[in-house]
Order: sequence, then C-alpha cells, then structure tokens
Amino acid sequence: MHRSNSEIILDMKNLVVDYETDDGIVHAVNGMNIKLNRKQSLGIVGETGAGKTTTALSILRLIPDPPGVIKNGEIFLEGEDILLYPEAKMRKLRGSYVSMIFQDPMTSLNPVLTVGEQISEVIRVHRKADSEDVIRKAKEMLEVVGIKSDRYNDFPYQFSGGMKQRIVIAMALACYPKLLIADEPTTALDVTIQAQILEVMKDLKEKFDTSLILITHDLGVVAEICDIVSVVYAGSIIEHGTLRDIFKSTKHPYTEGLFNSLPNINARAEFLKPIPGSMPDPTQVYTGCAFYERCKYAVDKCNAVKPPKIWLNDTHYVVCHKYDDIELTQKEVENNGM
Repeated sequence: MHRSNSEIILDMKNLVVDYETDDGIVHAVNGMNIKLNRKQSLGIVGETGAGKTTTALSILRLIPDPPGVIKNGEIFLEGEDILLYPEAKMRKLRGSYVSMIFQDPMTSLNPVLTVGEQISEVIRVHRKADSEDVIRKAKEMLEVVGIKSDRYNDFPYQFSGGMKQRIVIAMALACYPKLLIADEPTTALDVTIQAQILEVMKDLKEKFDTSLILITHDLGVVAEICDIVSVVYAGSIIEHGTLRDIFKSTKHPYTEGLFNSLPNINARAEFLKPIPGSMPDPTQVYTGCAFYERCKYAVDKCNAVKPPKIWLNDTHYVVCHKYDDIELTQKEVENNGM
C-alpha cells in the first residue's frame, strides 16, 4: 500500500451497511463517519447491536456476503479507498497493514495447531523470510506479550483465557500493522487479567506506533486506553469528542444514560439508573431520532426530523435537537466538511 504523508490513517465517510435476510433488511450501519490520525486511539462505545462490530469488519472488508451488503460510503486507508480494492489486494492488507483482535480468543485460535505455528503463519504470509527467521520472529512475539518462547510448541488448550488473548494479540501485531482493531478484547476475562491485557495493548501501541480502534461497551476500558471516543447508537455516531469532552462534558442524552447506569462507589446507597426501553428495531427506518422513545428530553420534533450534527468545539460534536439553538456558524462548520 502507498504510504501517504497525511496524518490521517483512516477516513470513513458515510458508511451504510445492510444485512438483507429473508425476514427483512437489517440496517446495521447508517452513515458512519470516522477519522483517525496516526498513533491515535479511538474508542467506539455502544450497546450490543449498535453496529460497532459491523463497522470494524467493513474496514477489513470481512462483512459476510450474503447477507451483508455495503450500500454506500468510502473507507480511505492512507488516502486510498479500499472498497475499490480487488480481494487479492485486500488479503495482503489484512494482517500486514490492518489487524483485528476478535471478541473471543477461545474461538480465534485453531485447536489442532500449536500457537507457534499460528503466529508463524501470519508472518509467513506477509513477510519474505526463511523458516528459521519466521520461527525466531514468532518466538520474539510470544516474549513481547509476556509468554515464554519455549511454549512455541504448546497447543491452545494448554493456555488460560488471558494467555490465549495474549497469543491473539501477538498474532495481530506480528507484522507491525499501522492500524489495530480490537473488538471487545477483554470481555471474556476477569478484572485482573483484563487490566494486564490493557497494559500489554498500551505498551505495544507505543512500541510499534500503531493506531488503535477499540470496540467496547465498557467506559472504564475506554478511559484507560483511548484518546478520542465515538458513542454509537442504532448504527451511527451520536456523540464524538476527546476523552475529556465525553467524560467531563457529556451532551447526548444516550451518553448521559450510559454514565448514569454505572455504579458509583462514592454513593453506594444510590440505585443504578438504567436507560429505559431497549435498542430500536434495526429493520425499521427512522424519520427522526432513533433514541426518541427512550429519551427523557424528547419532543415531537425529535420523532419527525433527523437531528443535525452540531459542533460544540473543534473536537466535540453531538447529534441531538436539544442543541438546535447553538449558533448557526457552528452548523456551517459541519456543512463545510469539518
């Protein structure tokens, strides 16, 4: 892939992905826009079914087809639209330029191959090296993620869940990708192992100058590792900003609901405040705001008119009618493509 001089490594514009099933069309991603700079970490936060994983799979062009169809949009990596790439070129890109850590390490590893063979395979596919170099490099990657290299010939069943996740990370980083996508990388792990895995990811990100997209529903994980945050609801971003913008200046009612539903260790007597209702039906097309039925601030306009994207400062925007009275100049900034 041609390496551009731009600071922007990923520029996703108006991505729309549907799953066309016998029971109807599922609108999984509805106009997703993501811009990520080199060495930056983006947290994509939202409930199950919000379209987070589909967005990630789109970047790798791994949407199952059928039933998945990318209906619209552009995905630029280093300034090149990968949606125009032939499949052969995409295969070279996966693992070498963009890697992904999938949700469950238990199912990401082949049970009949040693972990060393699985890491070696990634290196062999993407790097020109003889067998000795490949094995040496695979052993190095095991050491990098905190596993002794003499376990190269062990099988996945001989490792704990946390160790398997480290092996998956070693596979993902074996060819020093410029962009790493981690889809709920700590979900199946206990809290202690979770902290260790996050520490490994942070260290490796710094060591290899890798940009990171972290997909999660855990705001604590986001606070630990991310620079910028996109809050996703019903397949599109409803609030985006720096970590400080989102955590200290929360604006969207849904984001507010996510924070209110977290336990407060300083006020243990207080009850949790869950967001009422459930995720909207993904087969429905909404004329207004998809969060309308669950929002305590909702008015008739919210159900009838799509809310605009309103920039609150240079880094923070919200998609909500609650902020319609923000001065016009900020809306003009959005119209001008900022």
